[in-house]
Amino acid sequence: MYQLFCDSNCELWHTEAKELGLQVIRMPYVLDGEEHAYDLGEKTDFKHFFDRMREGAVPVTSAINEQNYIDYFEPVLKEGKDIYYVTFSHKLSATFAGMERAIEALKKSYPDRVIRWFDTRNISLGAGFQVRLAAQKWRAGATMDELEAYLTQIRAHTAVYFVVDDLKYLKRGGRISAVTAAVGTLLNIKPLISVMEDGSLASVGKIKGAKRVLSEFIRIMRERECNTRDYSVEVLQADCPETGDAFVAALRAEFGEDITVHYQPVGPVIGTHCGPGTLGLIFYAEK
Repeated sequence: MYQLFCDSNCELWHTEAKELGLQVIRMPYVLDGEEHAYDLGEKTDFKHFFDRMREGAVPVTSAINEQNYIDYFEPVLKEGKDIYYVTFSHKLSATFAGMERAIEALKKSYPDRVIRWFDTRNISLGAGFQVRLAAQKWRAGATMDELEAYLTQIRAHTAVYFVVDDLKYLKRGGRISAVTAAVGTLLNIKPLISVMEDGSLASVGKIKGAKRVLSEFIRIMRERECNTRDYSVEVLQADCPETGDAFVAALRAEFGEDITVHYQPVGPVIGTHCGPGTLGLIFYAEK
């Protein structure tokens, strides 16, 4: 018997995480000098967070340490259960060095227990999309090996795209250069960001003007043969509900009213790096 873990950087909504029986590792952020651990929206004041960013506040994120991981994992091991942790991209954080040290320490104390992890090579609902499907398999009785094989296939088909409203947040995080940010802002060019096969982020195109974002997203979904029959589509918005609402409506108009769309706000940890006004899209791509 094993327990399935995820972290709050997968951004599944808190009610769904509870319904699925997931153990959630909460990732930290600091706003106005006060540290918080993201609770998947349970008590999060999204409006206040993004308002403060618009007002000039500079939130920061940090890795959790080895002891934090031990505190999450050890109670489960004491119950006699093994652990399978579906993580966000190891390329995007130093936190997993602490995780690996914690696992090595725990293996010495609990030699009969198994602790495994799977790197989704993704972030936000790109990871959450995989976590949800993993949880469904886990609840249906999949072994760890079966779950690993299934997730490997899902990971290869998880497509993630997003655009930001203000390039300064990506520049601050080192995702784009200062020159690119300045030119993009002047020309009203929005970089189209995607997640690469290795779990890193990269600009894969440019969109001229906010009005073209929705049509470009739909074009990409068609080009990559989005499977809306068997899988949901994930839509995220960072304090831009009007844009998000319009995109959900456009998806239903394009793919039919029976399309399954999970639609929710970007959380503070991810929002720190993308900023308010971000619109994100995740789907299962056949191509």
